[in-house]
Amino acid sequence: MTNSKRRKGLVAASALLGGVLVLSACSGGDDDGAGGGGESSQAQVDKAAAEKSSEAQIKITPGDGSSNASINNSATVKVTKGTLTEVRMTTSDGTEVKGEISADRTSWQPSVQLERATTYKLAATAKDSEGRAAHENASFTTVSPDNSFIGTFTPDDGATVGVGMPVSINFDKAITEKAAVQKGITVSSSSGQEVACHWFNANRMDCRPEDYWKEGSTVTLKLALDGVEGAKGVYGVQQKTVTFKIGRNQVSYVDAQTKQMKVTQDGKTVKTIPISAGSPENKTYEGQMVISEKFKETRMNGATVGFTDDDGEGEYDIKDVPHAMRLSTSGTFIHGNYWGAKSVFGSVNTSHGCVGLSDTKGANDPSTPAAWFYEHSLIGDVVVVKNTGDKTIAPDNGLNGWNMDWAQWKAGSAV
Repeated sequence: MTNSKRRKGLVAASALLGGVLVLSACSGGDDDGAGGGGESSQAQVDKAAAEKSSEAQIKITPGDGSSNASINNSATVKVTKGTLTEVRMTTSDGTEVKGEISADRTSWQPSVQLERATTYKLAATAKDSEGRAAHENASFTTVSPDNSFIGTFTPDDGATVGVGMPVSINFDKAITEKAAVQKGITVSSSSGQEVACHWFNANRMDCRPEDYWKEGSTVTLKLALDGVEGAKGVYGVQQKTVTFKIGRNQVSYVDAQTKQMKVTQDGKTVKTIPISAGSPENKTYEGQMVISEKFKETRMNGATVGFTDDDGEGEYDIKDVPHAMRLSTSGTFIHGNYWGAKSVFGSVNTSHGCVGLSDTKGANDPSTPAAWFYEHSLIGDVVVVKNTGDKTIAPDNGLNGWNMDWAQWKAGSAV
């Protein structure tokens, strides 16, 4: 080859390469390329690119640069006209996130829940039927704690509870869009009972039927709050289904006047237990109260509920109260009492507002009335207190919404 021919070849190659560089840099170029009578350099490059590119189309969700992404439904990779060969997901510090490609190799998703306020990077590769590779990359940031809300609910998944147990949800942020949030929450029972929800305030919503749950039924709570805006710029992140079982129907009736408690199951009295309710100076609330916690032994300090001496110390501080079961947030319990004379039970109301049952120190004597009642009680059982002379307990003081009639209860719904 002569030098002049070699120079002409280099010029032609340079022109073609120049076209490639223009295309990859800004996808523009002059169609009036040199090359007498033939296709322009740009047209040749476009034709070559079309012939050689993979047909596989990769889509990553959420899109590159997204913020406030879901921790449940984000980070999905899908491909059409091809199959995935590799997907790699990492946090911004390089920590790898485990995931799985579907059996048909057309989709991928992480196998763990994502963390809030975290930036993730995704790199995906796929090939088409001709084996040609396609690549896609994206980076996104999940919703932050400041921009998200969660609801702490009771009872727990898989629990067996009493007939009075409501579904109670406490949100960690004030909810202003109550209707939107409530629509994302469903509570249903295998008994077919109608269930209504009631907002006590911006952070708490309880759900229950008109009458106690049917014994033996199963209740299902579904939280579909992912992406739901609960307040301006604050989104839900939960996507969860839980179920719990309703046990036998046990309701206990405390009469402060007769100083007796009748324990009923399915409407029949199974045991009568002498009690000591609140003294005339410290009456026990009246009304329907739901057992929300159980402690074999616990400390009770009067100072925590406003009972103090002149020195500011609690009027009482008992570090080992046996067989204690909470009836209110404000401190009402039904519990064992080993420090009082046995003669007070059934004859005198002496407590600071709790309902006391005869017991022994150490909570290890199964023969005591308090031990029997503790062992035969479930969280969610109802204790109805009457004839104390005090007011009815507030519906939101504990899990005690049963003290509100059905019309009032439904009036507190946002939908």
